[in-house]
Amino acid sequence: MDDHSHMPGMSPPTQMNNNSNDHHTMMMMMPHMTFSWSKNAEILFSGWPGTRTGMYVLALIFVFILSLLVEFLSDDAAGCKWIVKNKDDGSISSLRAVLETIRHGLKTTLAYLIMLAVMSFNVGVLIVAVAGHVFGFLIFRSCRKSSANLSPGSC
Repeated sequence: MDDHSHMPGMSPPTQMNNNSNDHHTMMMMMPHMTFSWSKNAEILFSGWPGTRTGMYVLALIFVFILSLLVEFLSDDAAGCKWIVKNKDDGSISSLRAVLETIRHGLKTTLAYLIMLAVMSFNVGVLIVAVAGHVFGFLIFRSCRKSSANLSPGSC
């Protein structure tokens, strides 16, 4: 056997200098892989929100609103109820089916954006994402699910 210790078709690992400057550069490029609480974060886009507190707060508000929108779009009453069923056979119109599909696609896209934001491993982002989902559920979905069991005027 020859002295190549790598797998066929793969290049051998590169040697790294033990220069402390290279280590610092490497650490600056690596994102956090554990949860941290810092306004210096990258959420969704490279360099955003950066190191400014105002931009960090704006990013948190953005994630919160995304979470609210996901809950709004998850609500069946937010669907395309204004498009009536066909009078002939009671089936759903093709326009309504297309609009429901678009709503589902938008909801899924926003949910994945929230997931990517949480993967920034920033505790503030996690908190506002969960808070947005909880608050959105309370506003858009909780009263409808249990309205039959509630006393009049409770929601």
